[in-house]
Amino acid sequence: MAKRVAIIDIGSNSVRMVIYEKVSRFAFHLLHEAKSKVRISEDAYKHNGSLQEVPMQRTFDALSDFIQISNSFKVNKLLCVATSALRDAPNKKDFLQKVKQKLKLNIKIISGEKEAYFGAIACANLLPQQHNALSIDIGGGSTELAYIDKNNVSHPLSLKLGTVRLKELYFDSNDIKGAVKYIDKQLEMLPIEKINTLIGIGGTFRAISNSIMKRTTYPLNKLHAYEYDATTLKQFIEELLHTKNNKELKNLFIDNNRFDVIKPGTLILQRVLKKINISKIITSGVGVREGVYLADLLRNSKHKFPHNYNTSVRYLIDTHVQDKQFSNNLNLLSKKIFDLTYEYFGIDYKYRYNLAIAAKLYPAGSSVHFYSQNKHTYYLIQSALEYGFTHHDIMLIATLTKYAKNKLPSSTHLQLYKQLLPKEQVTKTLSFLLSLSIALLSHRPRNLDFELNFKGNALHVSSTKKLYLSKEAVAKLECGHQDFKVLF
Repeated sequence: MAKRVAIIDIGSNSVRMVIYEKVSRFAFHLLHEAKSKVRISEDAYKHNGSLQEVPMQRTFDALSDFIQISNSFKVNKLLCVATSALRDAPNKKDFLQKVKQKLKLNIKIISGEKEAYFGAIACANLLPQQHNALSIDIGGGSTELAYIDKNNVSHPLSLKLGTVRLKELYFDSNDIKGAVKYIDKQLEMLPIEKINTLIGIGGTFRAISNSIMKRTTYPLNKLHAYEYDATTLKQFIEELLHTKNNKELKNLFIDNNRFDVIKPGTLILQRVLKKINISKIITSGVGVREGVYLADLLRNSKHKFPHNYNTSVRYLIDTHVQDKQFSNNLNLLSKKIFDLTYEYFGIDYKYRYNLAIAAKLYPAGSSVHFYSQNKHTYYLIQSALEYGFTHHDIMLIATLTKYAKNKLPSSTHLQLYKQLLPKEQVTKTLSFLLSLSIALLSHRPRNLDFELNFKGNALHVSSTKKLYLSKEAVAKLECGHQDFKVLF
């Protein structure tokens, strides 16, 4: 696959472009993102779906600039897809021909089912795995849904429900009852399945989740994989739908560029929640664009990453971990120490994975600045370790690397992120285990040159070497467990 790929998504409301760079076989990162609210479907639904001249020109101008941006990044491949507005437009050929002739850009109009599938495979691959989940992407002209179980996607469905469509057909004339009747009729096409989780894609859902996040003073500034309960969403929806003016919407942290379409989108979401009994909500920061990219990247593996592969971890290692041998040794040693001691410390075995990832990524920050390695590793993990991890995972892994080799996590930090971290003693113990692993590798062996065994309350370290630096480093550690000992 090409090293740099640009994906353009022409939606009914906005046109967006992302540029991804591949750093190894399946690892990639975002190089650039651009967006323009061209609203190509403006006034189209009042004219039997026909695109109007001014919106088409806005879209053409945005595409022209997008191509210039992609050229500046020297992309190797550019893929452009269009969804509902162009899909439904009787005069779409005029626009497609103009773009092809003047911009040399081929636009691929994808079916509603394909659009639903692309959004769903992005979620299935780039969010923590979910059982019995439904993805929903409320766009300007249509709403796409699909069922997700682990990394399997099925039943992609596209409905003629969109924020701009409903605005022009019902909300502009204040026919809310008509909108409800129309939405419920469309939702009859949704098969009734047992669904536990709703995964929200797209601008409407992100706007709502962002508002809820701000209102609850959530400690982590990250929308992707932001999780909350369905009751919170239902209560917020009721409050939003009862706002009387833009000032009240602003007080709910809704951006002014969404004032005219947020209520139609929210009404769609409300009717979906009335039809399906959902308990958990997950916000997706990825969608159709990422799905198009993944379909190309993973075309020879059934659109799935290999088992136990995480693209964010691989990206951080490829880009920021310079001493990969030390990273691997630290990962191996931390798991050995955990396996020997987790029952003694009373730690759930599930935290072994978090500790192992923290160990593997701990050296990443030194690529930025050696003397502030922990600070930079902490920041890199908070911001770039996003695909496939919950916010609880991200904060625990980041916390372990922030305090590695130093004192145990501070009370201030533990209190600030209390809702995302395990119990205080668990976090401190995991932090100690990572620091202990780093200390034991102070002499940087090519391979582990000592043996470990655990008896009573002591970890015994035996080696044919003196391990002078390791002994010195271990002696400086703050453990948090008075009875625990490390004996050489």
